[in-house]
Amino acid sequence: MAQLWKGRFKKELAKETNDFNSSIKFDCRMYEEDIKGSIAHATMLGATGIIDKSESDSIVADLGKILEDIKSGKLKIDMEAEDIHTFVEGELTARLGQTGKRLHTARSRNDQVALDIRMVLKKEIDEITAGLKGLVTVLCNKAEENKQTIMPGYTHLQRAQPITFGHHLMAYCAMILRDIDRLQDVKRRMNVLPLGSGALAGTTYPLDRDMVAGLLGFDSISANSLDGVSDRDFCIELAAALSLVMVHLSRFSEEIIMWCSWEFKFVELDDAFSTGSSIMPQKKNPDIAELVRGKSGRVFGDLTTLLTVMKGIALAYNKDMQEDKEAIFDAVDTVKMCLNAFTPMIDTMTVLADNMRMAAAKGFINATDCADYLVGKGLPFRDAYKATGQLVALCIDKGLTLETLPLEEYKAVCDLFDERVYTAINLEKCVADRLVSGGPGVQSVEAQIAAARDAIK
Repeated sequence: MAQLWKGRFKKELAKETNDFNSSIKFDCRMYEEDIKGSIAHATMLGATGIIDKSESDSIVADLGKILEDIKSGKLKIDMEAEDIHTFVEGELTARLGQTGKRLHTARSRNDQVALDIRMVLKKEIDEITAGLKGLVTVLCNKAEENKQTIMPGYTHLQRAQPITFGHHLMAYCAMILRDIDRLQDVKRRMNVLPLGSGALAGTTYPLDRDMVAGLLGFDSISANSLDGVSDRDFCIELAAALSLVMVHLSRFSEEIIMWCSWEFKFVELDDAFSTGSSIMPQKKNPDIAELVRGKSGRVFGDLTTLLTVMKGIALAYNKDMQEDKEAIFDAVDTVKMCLNAFTPMIDTMTVLADNMRMAAAKGFINATDCADYLVGKGLPFRDAYKATGQLVALCIDKGLTLETLPLEEYKAVCDLFDERVYTAINLEKCVADRLVSGGPGVQSVEAQIAAARDAIK
């Protein structure tokens, strides 16, 4: 297929140059958006009288047929074409002759590709958002089931204070909701039509850019033609938002991996979402979680690629910018693949509540509540903190817990203790009393679940 720019050149393009220059292998996924953008452009050309209305109608009709033929498999995309724009225009010209050549009036591939990638990524954002909402739904359901399941909360990977597994899950839910919000924010800034910017300086034709924006569902048009063709902020922003999605999935994966180990044994993954060892028959490996954790680096790399490509480019369009698509498409595809595996893994995992409760009982995680008990008796917090620390040290020496330490030992440290301390340090009560908004108390977790479900409606 001939290059659209061939008129100025006397020699045939070297095969090595053509292969290196071609983008069809990765921009062919934009065929639908490319055709829909061309249909809107041709419609506007006819409506404004830039080309004859009958020719515009013929172009629109045949572009529709080309789209149908590609979708049905009747028409195969030519992987020898330079890019998807060249292929579509070449196919149109083959069908319509001279009329097909009028499609590119008042348009450059620079503003055309800027349009296509925005249209594709808007659709991808919607699909990823749907996947994230599915994960939120699963997390809310699991949290509802485990709003009274006591477990230790950690800092520095040391048992710290009692919480519930439901409360822990809702922490990840809060992260995912922020991810959804970020993606919508990226989409809002992305929803600007660059078509009409031409190669860099617009055009002398009387385009109706607002008409095209309306036909394609864009909120506004680009304010500057140089920026219209050279802006890839939206790709970088999306890659950054997707990197944060992967940070959250990776952190969650790390905990799943730990919780599956015999050292924790807080959860067990369904057989359908685990693998075994080729040599050790007893193994049940959390490979999905490990792969999600590993693939986070791939998405971070895509973000770094985009930042590096764009950092040294003078205005306006440069061929370097062809590198935007492989990086952002890889980030999009990786996140979608991870969500498709991760969400059902969480949905089907078994929570081992007794093991969580046992770990909570052995970690002195009710020490803060013991100190608060003394504060309630009138002792300053720093003195209560010191006394409780002495009790913990005493328990360690004697192989006891705060629940099993005799009352006389309490009194020997501080005479404000009485038998009611055992009620104060009961793990269930410790959690139930944390009624502060956002805390692990049952009512608070229920409120978090309700708010999350409402947010994704």
